[in-house]
Amino acid sequence: MAYHWNDSQPIYLQLAEQIKDLILNDDVGTGEALPSVRQLAVDYQVNPITVSKSYQILVDEALVEKKRGLGMFVSSNAKNILKQEQRQAFINHQWPQVLQKIEQLDIDIDSLIESLKDTGSQS
Repeated sequence: MAYHWNDSQPIYLQLAEQIKDLILNDDVGTGEALPSVRQLAVDYQVNPITVSKSYQILVDEALVEKKRGLGMFVSSNAKNILKQEQRQAFINHQWPQVLQKIEQLDIDIDSLIESLKDTGSQS
């Protein structure tokens, strides 16, 4: 499968983010093997060194474990680590922007809460 990479970030970082999303979305579960470096390189049409760099990032972040002779496996606490990181990123970076927009648009807090309740009940 050909993937369209953006120019704002190195491909190995984008690939690592893709794998993180797969873990967060339970497309790859705890203890499950990731595709081999060669297979992923073929699938994404990238150099195997690029895949190796991506995998190394995931190992360094304790999201993936190397099992000698067997490959890469999702660590038991990978999803929890990712959720915690993304919660912090949301609270520290995205939420302040949301609050600023709420204030800028003079959105009433009560109507916003009602809107959230309505959205939650539709799920």
